[in-house]
Amino acid sequence: MIRAITIVALGGALGSAVRYMLSRAVGAYVHTAWPLATFAVNIIGCAAIGFISAVASRSPWMGENTRLFLTVGLCGGFTTFSTFCNEGLALMRGGHAMMAAAYAGTSVAMGVLAAAAGMALGRQVG
Repeated sequence: MIRAITIVALGGALGSAVRYMLSRAVGAYVHTAWPLATFAVNIIGCAAIGFISAVASRSPWMGENTRLFLTVGLCGGFTTFSTFCNEGLALMRGGHAMMAAAYAGTSVAMGVLAAAAGMALGRQVG
C-alpha cells in the first residue's frame, strides 16, 4: 500500500508541475475570458487517460505500478476538476453566465470525446 501511494504521489507531483507550466505558458500568450489553460489540460488529460487505459488493458509490459503512476498519479495531477469549477463560478459571478454554461458543457463533451479518441488510439497501439 505504501508503495502504491508513493507511486501515485510521484505521478501526481509530475502531473501538477506540468499543468502549472502549461497554464503559465498559455496565460503568457493567450488573453481571453475563456479559461483556455484549464480547458486544454483537462482535454489533453482525458485523451491521455483513455489512451493509457486502453494500452494498459492489452499490454503485458504495463504493470499495475506503471498504470497507477500514469493514470491516477500523472493524469490525476495534470487535470483539475476543482479549478474547472472555480473558473466556471468566476465566469458566472463576473456576469458571463452563458460563457460559464458553454465552458462547462464544452469541457464535459470534449473530455468524453477526447477520452474515447485516446482509448481508440490506444487500442490500435496496444
